[in-house]
Amino acid sequence: MALVTPTATRWTAAAVALVFVLASVSFVVPATGTVSPVPFDDTVKTGGTSVDILLSDGEGFEVPVAQVHFSRYRYVIGYYDVTTAAADISTSESARQFGDPLAVFVTDYATVTPALGEDNYLRTENNRTPGWVKASEASFVVDSGARVPSGPIAVPFSDADAAQSFADEHGGEVIDWRTLQDRTGSPLSSRLAAFESSVKSHHDWANQTVAASDSLFDRPVSTVVGEDAPTVEAAVESAPNGTAVYVPAGTYSVESVDLNRSITLVGAGTETALVDDGNDTAVHIRADRAAVANLSISGVGDVGTRRIRVTNESVDWDTRVQLAYGRGDTGIVLDGANGSAVRNVRIDTPASGVIVRESASSVLDNLTVQGAEDPSDGFMGVVLIGERSVVEDSTFLDGRDGVYTHRADGSVVRNNHMEDGRYGVHEMYTSDMLVADNVVRENRIGVIIMTRPVGNLVVGNDVQDSNFGFIPAGSDTYVADNVFANNEYGMDVSGDRQVYVRNVVAGNEIGVRGSSTFPTNVVVRNDIVDNDVQVESALGPMRTWTREGDGNYWGDLPLEDADGDGVYDRAFQPSGPVDAELGRSPTALVLSRSPVMDALRRARDDVAGLRGSGVVDAASRTEPVQPDVLARVNATGEADV
Repeated sequence: MALVTPTATRWTAAAVALVFVLASVSFVVPATGTVSPVPFDDTVKTGGTSVDILLSDGEGFEVPVAQVHFSRYRYVIGYYDVTTAAADISTSESARQFGDPLAVFVTDYATVTPALGEDNYLRTENNRTPGWVKASEASFVVDSGARVPSGPIAVPFSDADAAQSFADEHGGEVIDWRTLQDRTGSPLSSRLAAFESSVKSHHDWANQTVAASDSLFDRPVSTVVGEDAPTVEAAVESAPNGTAVYVPAGTYSVESVDLNRSITLVGAGTETALVDDGNDTAVHIRADRAAVANLSISGVGDVGTRRIRVTNESVDWDTRVQLAYGRGDTGIVLDGANGSAVRNVRIDTPASGVIVRESASSVLDNLTVQGAEDPSDGFMGVVLIGERSVVEDSTFLDGRDGVYTHRADGSVVRNNHMEDGRYGVHEMYTSDMLVADNVVRENRIGVIIMTRPVGNLVVGNDVQDSNFGFIPAGSDTYVADNVFANNEYGMDVSGDRQVYVRNVVAGNEIGVRGSSTFPTNVVVRNDIVDNDVQVESALGPMRTWTREGDGNYWGDLPLEDADGDGVYDRAFQPSGPVDAELGRSPTALVLSRSPVMDALRRARDDVAGLRGSGVVDAASRTEPVQPDVLARVNATGEADV
């Protein structure tokens, strides 16, 4: 029998006390009286994107919203998208943790004369404000032309005839609330299949876009610098459309090389060095299907002139971001240059390496951008603004952010290496983007998604030795097959309807931080092991990281699997004061098997008000999901994914 020391006794008493404190934290709101809609500003808001909300405020179009009142949750949840509300309250996890929805209200467009403009955004006559109607009494027009920037919307009406009139004019189908719930409540297997299909389609598009750029580097040479023209600028100015300008090995002082026709500027490799004279851009690409390849650029910018300082407070949010990050000093600018490409180029600068503005289907391939040693003195390796582009097989050293995006929906950032910067990939106001197979080392944050976008894909990345591996915002992000290891924090679970699957989170000081207010995220089939603290989750309700009988691997736990199905017989609470110590303290195992803990677990499962905050896995796995990847991380610190 193990000797119970005074220290262990004190620990046991403290743990029991803490269990009862946590159990007393209640999110129950007794259901009394009649539930009425509240001002939307008084709700806890989720759903929608910042682009939708900011543009709707500035341009005056409508975003249909919903609010949900739960029987056992103290807050009213406000949704900027009624279909997301329908999907969220349809899950068993929602009912288990918050009880039944006492009422769901949606905006009512039956009395405000809605219409669609040329942009297909929904507007009301004289900007009238719609009222509220119970969702169960509303009719919804789906699959019409109505949309917001992030995609199609469902438009609710209190009057079925008004809904049908809208559908007759703008297309679509009229359905009721129950049908909307049935259509949006997809099982996990369907969601995973849709995500995987989206990953494949993004890779296919990127492959096709890169292949289409190959011909830009096969153009016949028409002009050689030093033979046919005295300077790089003169050679570019005289070269015929559809040809290449060749720059032999050597060092060339340049002011601003202007590619305003479809030509290719090509050097002899890094032996061809363009040295800028200090003005804001070395090479400016202004034409479709222009290219730069096989050279190096230096001398662009300094700490004091690396970007434009935005001092005009009257500019709108979009212009403000573009001025702050899309202007100023840079090695190469693509400006309205669709289908253009930059390949095999090295840029040394404390400013931005390449800025891509409104240049659809552009390709940045095999770049090396050496930024300022101190991230606070540097700027971005690549900036993508306004259109879809590919950034692949490149290296970003030091500087601020490896790749920064602004409204570059659908872009693909893959197979890059980021090291010693601030953020590896920094998504702002960007949805439907693929961030895949990148390696990030010693950054503050590996991948960060901000401003509540939708439908992003973060797959196969390897982030280590950083402050934070991954932080998302928004909704419907697919986070799969990544390695977050040996960081201060591994990954953050936040936002709405995110899906985390097959990630390896190992050797971090804190493995996972659960910070979402509303627990609609799916966290299953992940290997979360050997972190100093497996889960940090002190705010919000209890989150259940199990879906359809599938949970996560938390290491070799001293629990039973009596039927040998690969799932431990009881729920595991990695954020709990007792379960968090299983495998580390003999006292924790004894306490976990005590009658009081059994009673508390039963109460926690049955009564939302006794759950407190934290995370519970109702089907934790006995074996790892990614044993080979996990073994490599443990043995070498490298994932080799």
